[in-house]
Amino acid sequence: MGKSLSAAKRIRQSEKRRMENKANRRVLAKELKTFDTAVAGGKADAKTAFAQVQKALDRAARKNAIPKGRANRKKARLARKLAKAAAAK
Repeated sequence: MGKSLSAAKRIRQSEKRRMENKANRRVLAKELKTFDTAVAGGKADAKTAFAQVQKALDRAARKNAIPKGRANRKKARLARKLAKAAAAK
C-alpha cells in the first residue's frame, strides 16, 4: 500500500487498468484460437472468424491493451493465412 494518498490512488488506477487490459487480451486470445481452429479445419466460417479477430484486435489496440502496430501486423499475417488456406482448398 502506498504511503501517501496519491501513491495509493496510483496503485488503484494501475490495478484497474491491469484488469481491463487482461480482459481485453483474454477476449483477443479466444478469438485468435477460434480463427486458428476454423482455418485448420478448413471450415467455411473462417472468413467470419477473421472478421471477429479483426474487430477484437482493433478494440484491443484502441484500448491500448496492445500496440497499434502489433494489431496491424497480426491482421496482415492472419489475412495471409486465410488466403493461403482458401487457395489450398
